[in-house]
Order: sequence, then C-alpha cells, then structure tokens
Amino acid sequence: MSHYKVILSGGGTGGHIYPAIAIANELKSRYPEAEFLFVGAKDRMEMEKVPQAGYDIKGLWISGIQRSLTLKNLSFPFKVISSLWRARKIIKSFKPDVAIGTGGFASGPLLYVAASNKIPSLIQEQNSYPGITNKLLSKKAQKICVAYDNLERFFPKEKIIKTGNPVRQDLLDVNSKTVEAKNHFNLKHGKYTLLVLGGSLGSRRINELIEKELDFFDTQNVQIIWQCGKLYYQQFKIYNNTNNVQVYEFLNDMGSAYAAADIVISRAGASSVSELCIVGKPVIFIPSPNVAEDHQTKNAMAIVNNDAAMILKEEDLDVDFENKFSQLMASPERQKDLGDNIKKLALVNATKDIVDEVEKLLKKE
Repeated sequence: MSHYKVILSGGGTGGHIYPAIAIANELKSRYPEAEFLFVGAKDRMEMEKVPQAGYDIKGLWISGIQRSLTLKNLSFPFKVISSLWRARKIIKSFKPDVAIGTGGFASGPLLYVAASNKIPSLIQEQNSYPGITNKLLSKKAQKICVAYDNLERFFPKEKIIKTGNPVRQDLLDVNSKTVEAKNHFNLKHGKYTLLVLGGSLGSRRINELIEKELDFFDTQNVQIIWQCGKLYYQQFKIYNNTNNVQVYEFLNDMGSAYAAADIVISRAGASSVSELCIVGKPVIFIPSPNVAEDHQTKNAMAIVNNDAAMILKEEDLDVDFENKFSQLMASPERQKDLGDNIKKLALVNATKDIVDEVEKLLKKE
C-alpha cells in the first residue's frame, strides 16, 4: 500500500519550511503515489514557498503569542480556537496516515488535532533549545527527531531520535566547486571571499556592520558576497559592485555561494548552522538576540564549544569585530582548524534518517 496520505506543517521562517519540504521530497521519492498536504500560517512565507516546491498548502489564521500585552495578544485565543477548528476540518477531509511537524505556529494546532485523532505523528526540532510549540506537542507525538544532544530536559527521552536537520543535498560537495563558483560570481581568485548571511529575511544589525566596515574589508584584501535580505535590499543595493562588493536580496544558488566563500559571517538559525557544518568553512556567528529563548546563541555555542566556530554578540560588534576578524584573517591554520572541526559536527543523512522514522510509523498502522 503505497498510496499514503501525508500531512506536514511547519513555517514562519525558512528554517521551519525548508525541512518540511525536504522531508516531503524524500517521502515522494520513496512513494511516488503518496499524496501530500501542507498546512501553514495564512500570512507567512510558507504560503508562497510550498507551492513553488510543487505542493498544496492550506492556511490557518494563527500567530505567535507576543511577549508583551498587545492587541494581537487579545486576538490570540480566537486565533487558536479558529485554527483548531480549521485543522479539524482539514484532517477530517484529508484523512492523513501520518502527520509531520517541523515547528512554527501552524504546526501547533495541526499536530495537536492529528494526535488527538490517533494519527501517528512525528515532530522535528531543529534547535538546541526547543520552541514552546514543540515542547507542548512532544507529549502527544510518537517520535521527536532532533539535531542536538541533551534534549531530554525538554522531551520524553524514549521518543528522541538524533537525526540532524535536513539540508540541501547540493551542499555535500561544495569544496570541489570553488573555482567555478568564484567565476560564477565574477570574483577575483587572489582575494579572500567573505559570504554574509543574515537569515531568510535579512538582519539589520549585520547589514549595518558590513556597511560600516567596507573600508576595513578593503584593507584586508576581502571581496564580499552580501545577502542583505528582502527587507533591506533597497537600502543597501547602492553598494553593489563597488569596493569588491556584490549585494543580493536573496541567493538562489546557495551551493555556489558557499563554494565561493573562504569565510562566512552568519546568523545562527538552526538550518543555517546545519548547512554550515556540512560546508566546512570558518564561520563567525552573530546570533540574533530577538528570538524566543535566545535559541540562536545556544545553537552557536553548541558549535563554538567544540572549537568549531567563532561567536560575536551584537552588543560587542563595535568594539571587537575588526580585531577578531583580522586575527582570523592573519591565521590560515586557525581558519583550517575551524573548517575541519565544524565539518566533524555535520549529520549528512538527516533527511533520510527522519523519513526512515516516518516509514516506521506508516508501517505500524
């Protein structure tokens, strides 16, 4: 029986959407007959990204609870009730054989309803510090696939399987493509290439840092591929093709960008961290301080504690950045150590291992 029906939910940011799509793609390659349905939050980027990947999606009226008392919070209970009601309708009509959640607001109501209807469910937690949605769902789900150690503080131990986070398969072999990647971006071969990543929406603080340090980078013989994000492109595109700088709203060919890079400056969202482990280049993490439970700092520290990356806090950038960056530039040995050490932390078969767990749930039925 390969005509399985699979329902998936995850979104809000690329870090929740991408793993869900990767899991669906792997399941589809094993079961070409299977039917897939995604459930997302109505006004978030999954409503655009999932159909681009070739899957149907239905939206729930849901958002996170704000930390402070705002009007949005007053509507929160109504959104939850509306979402649970809509999730029930979706599950009743679709009748899934399995439900998969990768985090984000919409996965809460959907997986809650699925598990309450005795549909086998699996959640995938990307971060070293789980969000509130997955903590609540962990009591109901059969399996929890994680990417970091020591998560039994948050989840029932017997349900945890360490698989790693799904990552783009085209990253597995970036190091052999450096020359063609530099040509692809019209970069000079005698210069160091810095790749700057601020997450799927961009990061104001990282962008301001790069803008401020452009002359400094020039003195360091550095050329830059700068993904500044959708929200900031209009503001920073004036630097495009000046001082050895290329500014992008979004990099569609991440594989080439990683291959061209000698050093990476990045946010520490879970999917970025997992990708950077596979890529194996020296990284300076600048975690976003504006995320739940400061989980980006925790993700970055899990790497830094293995002597596999550097970390700079936003509040220290003005004082420390030039000093730390020039130290790293001056030491090819240090760069090599960081690259080698971060590669040891990569879990390259994550998608396959997660789908193996989904298969076990399907076969049990």
